[in-house]
Amino acid sequence: MLSVIIPTDGVEQPAVATLAALVPGAAAGVIREVLLVDRAGTNVIEHVADVAGCDFLTSTGSRAAAMAAGAKAARSPWLMFLHAGAVLDHGWIEETQQFIQRVSASDRPRAGIFRYARSPYAETGFGDGVKHLLRSISGPKADQGLLIARDHYERLGGHADAPRSEARLLRQLGSSRTMLRSRIIMVA
Repeated sequence: MLSVIIPTDGVEQPAVATLAALVPGAAAGVIREVLLVDRAGTNVIEHVADVAGCDFLTSTGSRAAAMAAGAKAARSPWLMFLHAGAVLDHGWIEETQQFIQRVSASDRPRAGIFRYARSPYAETGFGDGVKHLLRSISGPKADQGLLIARDHYERLGGHADAPRSEARLLRQLGSSRTMLRSRIIMVA
């Protein structure tokens, strides 16, 4: 049903945190495959992928280029892009299934973006509060994840190996973008 693409920079802990949050989705049959796309050129992420039963790819260039490489290798009709260190809350499985069913049954292409939430362990100083407020005003960011049908992704041109490519793709979604109820927290 769903291929998850996670670009990494050769650091184990953020990738493992994201993978741990995906285990219930794999057990529920929502996730068909997980692709770890490493840009660092070390064997750390290759080992993580081997232990976790994920597919492993290498990519040079930007994080967007890594996402594009993962999308090209993915086998499912639905794609989920997550940054390493992104942890989805417990409600994401049911909401993802419902979202895919509704969009598949309609004639309107849609893409889902997870709701950003600060980590409960994050610093709570004045500056951090201002950053959180500005983030909520400015709209979704690339680290909030993206759930999109492969054909819609391809019609939009996908990710390009160019500066601000992730932000460009989010802008292109325009009114086809849906803010999901499930939250995403960056732990690293």
